[in-house]
Amino acid sequence: MTQRIIIADDHPLFRTALSHAVGKVWPDAEIVEASSAAQARAEVETGAEALLLDLHMEDSRGLSALMDFRQDFPALPVAIVSASEDPRVYAAASQLGAAAFIPKSAPLEQMRDALACVRDGDEWFPETDAEPDEDLAKIATLTPAQRRILAQLNEGLLNKQIAYELNISEATVKAHITAIFRKLGVVNRTQAVLLAAKLVVDQEAAESASG
Repeated sequence: MTQRIIIADDHPLFRTALSHAVGKVWPDAEIVEASSAAQARAEVETGAEALLLDLHMEDSRGLSALMDFRQDFPALPVAIVSASEDPRVYAAASQLGAAAFIPKSAPLEQMRDALACVRDGDEWFPETDAEPDEDLAKIATLTPAQRRILAQLNEGLLNKQIAYELNISEATVKAHITAIFRKLGVVNRTQAVLLAAKLVVDQEAAESASG
């Protein structure tokens, strides 16, 4: 069976660069490019050996996409490829189950080394002294539906607006929010949003730092 490696990134030139690195590590694999998390999911559902996932695409901004893939495809190695060079983001990705974190500024040879680790079932992360985050551990207990609602809370939407966006009843939204507060150990929206912000990667800051 042909191995399939999915590259999910909304920058065509960077997908091309990653394809070269993947081709060195998996020379016989079929390389499939996706420009969104939704497209990547559709490709993964047909089978994949590994997923290379950017943290910032049109339909995904941060670590939530990683959590969704890890929950729905627990056997799939997910390597994060990101412009972020924040050690806290490296640690968070590791804590949430990524197989690797590859900065986009890494030399091609280092990318190949990282991907080889993923291929061999190992992990690869830049060195960091950042400690595991207890809040992320709490967020990881949320269901995908609860994470979607938490993301809507983070955008400042009211219950009625969330119900409309997700096509569910307002009562269901309230029930989910109650469960979210309980799991996160918070008592209001402000506290929940502060925790949700830990999943967001500041792409502009990352690109400025790497540029």
